[in-house]
Amino acid sequence: MNLTPESKVLVQGITESPASTRAALMMKAYGTNVVAGVSPGRGGLEVEGIPIFDLVEQAVAAVGHVDTAVILVDAYSVLDAALEAIAGGIRQIAIVTGGVPPLDMVRLVRKAEATETLVIGPNSPGIIVPDKLLLGTHPKEFYTPGPVGVISRSSTLTYEVALELTEAGLGQSMAVCIGCDAIVGSSFMQWLQLLDEDDSTEAMVLIGEVGGWSEQAAASYIASAIDKPVVAYLAGRYAPKGPSLGHAGILISSRAAAQKAFGVTAPNKMAAFEEADIPVAARPSEIPKLLKKLLKKN
Repeated sequence: MNLTPESKVLVQGITESPASTRAALMMKAYGTNVVAGVSPGRGGLEVEGIPIFDLVEQAVAAVGHVDTAVILVDAYSVLDAALEAIAGGIRQIAIVTGGVPPLDMVRLVRKAEATETLVIGPNSPGIIVPDKLLLGTHPKEFYTPGPVGVISRSSTLTYEVALELTEAGLGQSMAVCIGCDAIVGSSFMQWLQLLDEDDSTEAMVLIGEVGGWSEQAAASYIASAIDKPVVAYLAGRYAPKGPSLGHAGILISSRAAAQKAFGVTAPNKMAAFEEADIPVAARPSEIPKLLKKLLKKN
């Protein structure tokens, strides 16, 4: 994994929309080494000094090996963009776009495993190494350098927890959102291992949600393989119960009923954290206090 200020970054879909162009310029302004952009039909143009190419292979031929591709294309073009990046020898991919078709992600995950490519997202603000590197759309003002690694399933909760840590005098070594879609490219376990091996990380915060199985798997992995202290926060524990109103409410309650039938409930997740001896914050504001207690103990 190459996450240094010197690592080369390519932005796919750099002129897809004003928002994607703004995201690329935000990364560059933060100090990220954005060496090229890719937008079919816009080859030969520039955006604030960033050369644009029609194809990834053209960009790689011009600027040399690229470490990371940040994907900002529309959801139905993400698979093609990611496969093009992998074919160009890029082995780190951050997908900001949300709503990628699940079967497209299944194909991408299989290809990533076969080529040893690290995929973050989709539906993710990416990665930030405070004051060094931004791969995605994390708001920089919430982060400050320090010893705490943050791994999250929720985009905005990543920012909120980072701000709580910053205001408590606990900086961050790295913050990564693995993505909010149903199928994502990397897991809690991969990032727990990476941060456990990172010399600048002394403790970790894991931000989970009530759906899915990933928190139980992460709790088991922490208990068996992680040496550094970990604090967890589980979003959605206090979602109101009762009658659902509207189509969205019916869909959510149906999904919740299916999760309960298969044992994927908040109490089961909490039990998994408790069994692994992982402190769980009741609210984001409690995370710094729990972390300071663990760091003092260690």
